[in-house]
Amino acid sequence: MAYHPPKSRDEAVATDRHDILAHAREAFDMEGGLVYLVGHSLGPATHNALDALHQAAHYDWRRGLVRSWNTADWFTLAKRTGGQLARLVGAKPAEIMIADSVSANLYKLASAAGSLAASSDLIVEEDEFPTDQYVIEALAGMSGVTFHRAAPGEGLGKLAETGGVLVHSLINYRTGALRDMAAAEKIAADCGGVIVWDLSHATGVVDVSLSKAGARLAAGCTYKYLNGGPGAPSFLYVRKDLTGKLESPLPGWMGHARPFAFEATYTPAEDITRFANGTPPILSLAALSGALEAFEALDISLVVAKAQALGDLVPRRAGELGLDIRSPLDASKRGGHVSFAHPNAHEIVRALAARNILADFRAPDTIRFGLSPLFLRFIDVWDAMDALADILETKSWDKDEYRKRAAVT
Repeated sequence: MAYHPPKSRDEAVATDRHDILAHAREAFDMEGGLVYLVGHSLGPATHNALDALHQAAHYDWRRGLVRSWNTADWFTLAKRTGGQLARLVGAKPAEIMIADSVSANLYKLASAAGSLAASSDLIVEEDEFPTDQYVIEALAGMSGVTFHRAAPGEGLGKLAETGGVLVHSLINYRTGALRDMAAAEKIAADCGGVIVWDLSHATGVVDVSLSKAGARLAAGCTYKYLNGGPGAPSFLYVRKDLTGKLESPLPGWMGHARPFAFEATYTPAEDITRFANGTPPILSLAALSGALEAFEALDISLVVAKAQALGDLVPRRAGELGLDIRSPLDASKRGGHVSFAHPNAHEIVRALAARNILADFRAPDTIRFGLSPLFLRFIDVWDAMDALADILETKSWDKDEYRKRAAVT
């Protein structure tokens, strides 16, 4: 099926009627009447995720107790869930491990990457997601190596100059701009540098082909487009031929070759398990495993095509409203969210929420619409843009109650 952004509300309804992915929406347990444009921040719950969580908590934990490490196979759940995710990033099951947070995994991979790179320099661009910058700058300070905070768009140039390690997001968290992974990896190969990819805003909504692009290391979160739930553990990727050559800077008992031998000295596991640390978060893993089932029968190329068409609706209509569009207009160069700016962005997002349309605000002036194709319909996006137009025209955003900011925005 070829997706095309509708040009009228009637066309939006017709497009939804013939959408080959329409059935995917049935996997989600969502409030009726809600337009949820924040799947790029926290994906909604699926029925299977909730069922898996209930099974793990009420039966495996409540009844099985410690026996469930064996009877419910908790011990291998992180690896098995990684295997479920592998197809979504173009990797082999043995190359993906679910563990820890994105921050921790970026630290581990960037540290380990130093043994592969031509130099020990660590690089990050100044418009990267803040945690990426914090982690890499701290790692450089603790390791006594040179840290470079490159200007936006200049990280690859600094990598080519130094042959160091670059932490690079495939999709910019503010603008949604999509980078060319294969082209970047070619630069890294030519200079002897290494790229650690942050796939947090990419997995589940764009075509991620780690093996095909020549990527060596990557990490990403699972609670956005993968719908793993709040605080769901991160994943990391290590190309299989490199696994035995890299050492984790945070060895833990679950990364040991024989964790239940309880040996005093550390012997890393031969496979990607060596990047595990402590006891895995079983309840979160169970929910994530259930959530990933929503992708199992889907053609990822259709998921990407629908996300692009949904996304095309936003800049087209936002431009008509005089908004400052911050995302690429070319869908092939854009991820799953579209950003635009307005001086009263925070108040506008609050006004949308009052109409049961959830979007998000990023200081100082950015509104992001996340276009998660599994549960969003074209009519949802069309109606959200109609509501936005009305809010701007009537200035219904101009209320004191909308100026108050919560702890989380």
